Amino acid sequence: MFFPGDPSSKKRVNLGGRSSKERDRDKLLEQARLERLQRSKLKQQNSAALKIQRCFRGRKVVEAERSKVRGQFFKTYGEQCQNVDRQCFRPDSDFLRQLLFFFKPHNDADISALVEACRLLQQFVRNSAGDILSLFAGTDYSSQHSLVDYRVKKFAYACVQAVHQNREKLKDQLFLTSLESTTPTILLLEAVVMLIDPRLPWACKTVGYLFQRNIYLLLREIVLVGKNGILFQGSVEKVSSLERVLALIMSHIGQMPCICQNSDPRWSFASQILTIPFLWKLFPYLKEIFATRGMSQHYIHQMALCAKDHAKLLPVDVSTELPGYACLVGNVLETAGVAFAQSDCSFEMAIDFAAIATFLLEALPPIQSSNRNSTMGEDDMIIEDEQTENVLNRDLEQQISNAIDSRFLLHLTNVLFRGLSFVNASHKDSPDSREVAAVGAVCAFLHVTFNILPLERIMTVLAYRTELVPVLWSFMKRCHENKKWSSLSEQSAYLPVDAPGWLLPLAVFCPVYKHMLMIVDNEEFYEREKPLSLKDMRCLIVILRQALWQILWLNPVVAPKSATNVFTLKRHPLEFIQHRVGIVASELLSQLQDWNNRRQFTPPSDFHADGVNEYFISQAMQENTRANDILKQAPFLVPFTSRVKIFTSQLAAMKERHGSHAAFARTRFRIRRDHILEDAFNQLSTLSEEDLRGLIRVTFVNEFGVEEAGIDGGGIFKDFMENITRAAFDVQYGLFKETTDHLLYPNPGSGMIHEQHLQFFHFLGTILAKAMFEGILVDIPFATFFLSKLKQKYNYLNDLPSLDPELYRHLIFLKHYKDDLSDLELYFVIVNNEYGEQTVEELLPGGKNIRVTNENVITFIHLVANHRLNFQIRQQSSHFLRGFQQLIQKEWIDMFNEHELQLLISGSVDGFDVDDLRSHANYAGGYHREHYVIEMFWEVLKNFSMENQRKFLKFVTGCSRGPLLGFKYLEPLFCIQRAAGNASEEALDRLPTSATCMNLLKLPPYRSKEQMEQKLLYAINADAGFDLS
Repeated sequence: MFFPGDPSSKKRVNLGGRSSKERDRDKLLEQARLERLQRSKLKQQNSAALKIQRCFRGRKVVEAERSKVRGQFFKTYGEQCQNVDRQCFRPDSDFLRQLLFFFKPHNDADISALVEACRLLQQFVRNSAGDILSLFAGTDYSSQHSLVDYRVKKFAYACVQAVHQNREKLKDQLFLTSLESTTPTILLLEAVVMLIDPRLPWACKTVGYLFQRNIYLLLREIVLVGKNGILFQGSVEKVSSLERVLALIMSHIGQMPCICQNSDPRWSFASQILTIPFLWKLFPYLKEIFATRGMSQHYIHQMALCAKDHAKLLPVDVSTELPGYACLVGNVLETAGVAFAQSDCSFEMAIDFAAIATFLLEALPPIQSSNRNSTMGEDDMIIEDEQTENVLNRDLEQQISNAIDSRFLLHLTNVLFRGLSFVNASHKDSPDSREVAAVGAVCAFLHVTFNILPLERIMTVLAYRTELVPVLWSFMKRCHENKKWSSLSEQSAYLPVDAPGWLLPLAVFCPVYKHMLMIVDNEEFYEREKPLSLKDMRCLIVILRQALWQILWLNPVVAPKSATNVFTLKRHPLEFIQHRVGIVASELLSQLQDWNNRRQFTPPSDFHADGVNEYFISQAMQENTRANDILKQAPFLVPFTSRVKIFTSQLAAMKERHGSHAAFARTRFRIRRDHILEDAFNQLSTLSEEDLRGLIRVTFVNEFGVEEAGIDGGGIFKDFMENITRAAFDVQYGLFKETTDHLLYPNPGSGMIHEQHLQFFHFLGTILAKAMFEGILVDIPFATFFLSKLKQKYNYLNDLPSLDPELYRHLIFLKHYKDDLSDLELYFVIVNNEYGEQTVEELLPGGKNIRVTNENVITFIHLVANHRLNFQIRQQSSHFLRGFQQLIQKEWIDMFNEHELQLLISGSVDGFDVDDLRSHANYAGGYHREHYVIEMFWEVLKNFSMENQRKFLKFVTGCSRGPLLGFKYLEPLFCIQRAAGNASEEALDRLPTSATCMNLLKLPPYRSKEQMEQKLLYAINADAGFDLS
């Protein structure tokens, strides 16, 4: 380019951003940094290489020196140590110094030399009457103690090392005793026993050195190799040398005169030895040592300090079926029972044990052999998928299950509750810290135990042989009255601080007390007020009701829908215990409501939650809502009338869904009046569930085979239902029998009368369901124990008085019999007497040879009650239920207890509200609301006695009870029709008549109240009923 003539330089602009010089500087700095790192890395590599070379050279020199010393040793003392005498063990001798310097546990020659040294040691000690101290230290131990102590601990460790390194070769010798053999293994282990004798001054120092060398890890691996050869031969009868070594080392727990410090929890006795499967089968003597107070208390306390971190501390599992934590809890449980049985067992040890057992048991998968009790819920603990991968060894399950037996539970609760005075404490006293600790510990342990073990095996002892129920009730009552629930959650290690304090006590109290109520009889509950007074019962109902409402509505836990989710929930203790308390508290409250229905001790409203309002009811009518779930789980929290409204709305919804089908496909029955039961059975049995939900129209045929006049608009069908139920449930027909209170239940001998009796029960179940479905009240009083079958419930002893009060009295007499029951010559059999035919049935297999004694009388009583209340009518009840559930769904019925179910079937037992009937009455034939006859009629009816009012209601509707929700729901509405067209004397002399199918009263126009009252009373007491004309 040519020079432009402008001497100034123009600034160049880089449109790419930063200058290239700046970029080059950053690159240079990065390169310099990488070079520094490379130089540093090279320097480290060179330094490491020098260390490795130095170490290698050092090791090589040491090995060369060991070989040299080894050669000198064997040259001096002989290949078999034949040149060794007593003086060789002294401090001034080179024998032990050289042996311990060159000894290698994998070298056979070294092992032989060490074994010979052990044999000579035992020989010299025997010859000197057990004086091992002078053998090692001469006459002056104090001046030589450092050297002597060093040699002894190295000698002891070398012996253990030798056995550990060669355990596979020596596995057949590991569990032998010194009396049975003088094999190398026994010589080595017996030498250790001699060297750590607690009477020796170096014992603690030697064991302390072994602790530093993780002695328990070595011993664990030795035991695991040796146990396979003897595990199936049962327990070891004699004390092996290995067991003696373990017992001596285990006894060093830092208590005077021992000065040993606690070892690292990862390498401790608890982590390494107590996790060996079935330890006490291998070492029964060790079990006795461990169960002593000082020993077990120390180790259990150490475990309690790190119970929550057990997963980090325990060694690798022996196998998936034998996880370390499960083996640990099995071994601890097995010895705990022995420790608790000792009179000097401490409260603190029981607290620590409960903490350990709670955390370890909670980690267990469900024990497969345990059969779930109904308290657990049908699908709660059936774990699939995830759990089947972690199934415990059956023998380990058995060890854990057998350890938690009745004696164990009795001793544990006795230790925890010993010295506590809060059973008789004033209700104004708040629980102190010791009481809170005891209740929290026992409840956490039992809550976890209930979830893994079969309940039937432990419930009886908890209910009747321990003070658990009165202790827990006293505690809960005082916490409730003093508002001190938080004290438990603040001290409990099992629950968060902000958890409700009543969760743990209720989780245990509810299932135990529920079990107790199944065994207690009516006299004990109502008269003697045991186990709790009726006043306390009312307080308990309040506590349970408030807790349930909080769990289910105010602070709900989403209940798992599948078994796998239940297992997931178990990993979250707070959510899981809330879920469990919701179940067991519901079951107990339901049971208390049954007792209240037998004989009322508290107003029914005490069971109703305070927060049930219109919003809740509207939500409860919808599926998959929280309120609807509460209605299914705890229906008693909702007032009965509200549940009836929900029930009627469910029926209405069902009818509406099938309305279109019913409009075009009405089913018609042709029924002969004199064969009403047979015709109804034959025609109804052919209908599908869809047809049963639809409209059914009936045409009656008279005795001449001619159809009766009239069109069925619902009234004839209602009359048909009244007649069919009256005929079928009549005891004369043989399908049902009456109790002494004239309540109906299936005839156990129905098969002897009707060949098709089971089909008839299915038919009658359908008939009853159809009546309820159509809102037709039928005056059929069923026995409570039979209604429980509609709810698929089990009947217990306390239901027996409604069936056979005499048998019940006899059984209670046996229960309280003070003398020897075997003298009465009773056996586990029962005699059935149906229509003069006697049959003998065994209550248990081989029952005719099992005599009733004072020990098994409770079992006998409940088996008899079960036979009469459940077994005898099981087939009839089952077929009745199948027919019933064709129209009425189980979840609808589950909203009501048996007493309420009878009200649904037959209406209210109370006198009806005359004003309510008047408000919903219709008039025909010239009558109207202000007609003088009508005014007079209502005054007469209102003045009737309650009994006559019921008779009147039965006279006009066919049922002596009114609709539960009032006469607004009577179908069709009550109607008064004028009878007799004129008011002649002849017409006025007529009696009033009724058409129950139409809820119709045909009332002549009487002129006075007296005449009307006289005629009405005569009619309702003369059973002048159905009149279709």
